[in-house]
Amino acid sequence: MNNLPLVSIITVNYNNPHHTVELLESIKKLSYPNIEVIVVDNASVQNPFHIFKEIYPGTIFIRNDRNLGFAGGNNVGIRYAKGDYLFLVNNDTELTKNIIEGLLDVFTCFPDAGIVCPKFRYYYHKDIIEYAGYTKVNVFTGRNKMIGCGEVDKGQHDEIRETYYAHGGGMMISRDVINKIGYLPEIYFLYYEEFDWCEKLREAGYKIYYQYRSLIFHKESMTTGKNSVLKTYYINRNRLLFMRRNNRFPIFLFFMLYFVLFTIPKNTFHFLLKKQFAHLSAFWKAIYWNVFNPVF
Repeated sequence: MNNLPLVSIITVNYNNPHHTVELLESIKKLSYPNIEVIVVDNASVQNPFHIFKEIYPGTIFIRNDRNLGFAGGNNVGIRYAKGDYLFLVNNDTELTKNIIEGLLDVFTCFPDAGIVCPKFRYYYHKDIIEYAGYTKVNVFTGRNKMIGCGEVDKGQHDEIRETYYAHGGGMMISRDVINKIGYLPEIYFLYYEEFDWCEKLREAGYKIYYQYRSLIFHKESMTTGKNSVLKTYYINRNRLLFMRRNNRFPIFLFFMLYFVLFTIPKNTFHFLLKKQFAHLSAFWKAIYWNVFNPVF
């Protein structure tokens, strides 16, 4: 193992020990031998330390005294990690046996690789692709798409290729890159932080790659819920924040025109029509946050 780089697998748990246990069970089956496993608990109601240690005795467990969000929780793990490469994974994922080797191969073959992501398929529909890369965020709408999402996997996306953004549910980054670009931006708390990180990574001269030979299964939004008020707030707050941080005038002006003239009326009408008043309040709170808070 002295010739193999150490890989630190980092995951964040928040009131969801059952899924973290299933992730740890999948880690036990990995073929790559030189790993350390770090679980960061974001102040869950109950301390799950003994549960995780029973499943994976070598687990390095760190318990925060408050919920630091996705970025903050992962940054705690990054600071503690000793690995040459760090594999950040959602706790609602399960890893496949050879996932680490495939990701490391890309770093070996592509010296400009900064982050490498596996292929994602849905855990409950194992032949359906969730992620085979991302398109660029449209500078006018602030939106983008997952490549391959919803498609039956017939090998149509089986090539190693550059992609515009990493999937925050599973991304491997080298220690050298982190030393150059810094940690995940904690201002986001939840959603869009990996997009911002990728923008900074590209500015530093690195690229993001998708590795089809590495596969991960994702239970998708098990932590926040598919249609939670929390998700409505942070998705909209951070969409605005991301555009503010990564676009200069006049590009940002065109985005704001689209947002004011189309997005605000559309979402407001939708939530009113559905009588989803909590979501309507969260949407407007997301806008107000951006009005009264700086981007850094």
